[in-house]
Amino acid sequence: MAGMKEQQFIEEKPLLPETRGQDTEMEHDIDTPYGMLHVVIRGAPKGNKPAILTYHDVGLNHKLCFNTLFHNEDMREITKHFVVCHVDAPGQHIGAPQLPPGYQYPTMDQLAGMLPSVVQHFGFKSIVGIGVGAGAYILAKFALIFPDLVEGLVLLNIDPNGKGWIDWAATKLSGLTSTLPDMVLPHLFSQEELMNNTELVQSYRQQINNTINQFNLQLFWNMYNSRRDLEMNRSGTVLNAKTLRCPVMLVVGDNAPAEEGVVECNSKLDPTNTTFLKMADSGGLPQITQPGKLTEAFKYFLQGMGYMPSASMTRLARSRTASLTSGGSMDGSRNRACTHSDSSEGVGQVSHTMEVSC
Repeated sequence: MAGMKEQQFIEEKPLLPETRGQDTEMEHDIDTPYGMLHVVIRGAPKGNKPAILTYHDVGLNHKLCFNTLFHNEDMREITKHFVVCHVDAPGQHIGAPQLPPGYQYPTMDQLAGMLPSVVQHFGFKSIVGIGVGAGAYILAKFALIFPDLVEGLVLLNIDPNGKGWIDWAATKLSGLTSTLPDMVLPHLFSQEELMNNTELVQSYRQQINNTINQFNLQLFWNMYNSRRDLEMNRSGTVLNAKTLRCPVMLVVGDNAPAEEGVVECNSKLDPTNTTFLKMADSGGLPQITQPGKLTEAFKYFLQGMGYMPSASMTRLARSRTASLTSGGSMDGSRNRACTHSDSSEGVGQVSHTMEVSC
């Protein structure tokens, strides 16, 4: 971060419609080495605790991607302990002006390189990232480049692989015959959801078309589909292997379009600090269809990192108490299951997969 140019506020205003109780949201446009970045801050920094920083998927913005999750009643038990920082990719937030003709959209590496400016500007000591799809890729890249700034990552629907020539050509051809929302939807939703044309799919088709500038979205879509492989490999698999150093929770819905990519990402991470959470009945966007279950998993993930040790059980956790046969506490048993191995046996051989089907 040495040599980074001084950051400055361009805009700062409260988002009054989103003010709830003591949680005020402030909107900022921040200058970075690769252009302006729209950020929304919720709450205030809590001592030396990390900020929760979110990054949305392509075709979405922080509201479409995360409002359902962060307005979930149980998530408020978490957010009262942390400041939340929602990042919107350039030109993707609601009401964003159209980017000028000839604008060179930042590469995925450059989008990751914009985040230290956010961390520096607000004086965050570090972050716990929550990313979905393209946002998960960006946060993983950020953690690879700036590992000291990232304490933990929750990565939904991450695909660590770049697109091959065949996939790239197929995307180009589909662009000649399909509208942009119809190209993006199969990236977000499972085939079952698309075939059933669920209310959720219909709603998001309309919102993608009406609330996001289509020219700007096309630039982000093109850049995501031009991404390179994330250069990470599990230790011992290749010479000078580099992987994520922080605790990671990988999340994917059953039959989600990103399932193969998430499984491959799991194979590239350190199994001793990685959790693979496969959520049943959640489709392509678990944070929208199963916010309560994801919130519970996130709470135990944070507890495994040493935060919120005295947090009360969520309604979902309480409902499961009767089914537990272990003599250990609810928090302790779930914590070990959801974060990392508490045994040295088998380290480097297996990773933990937890399938949520309730």
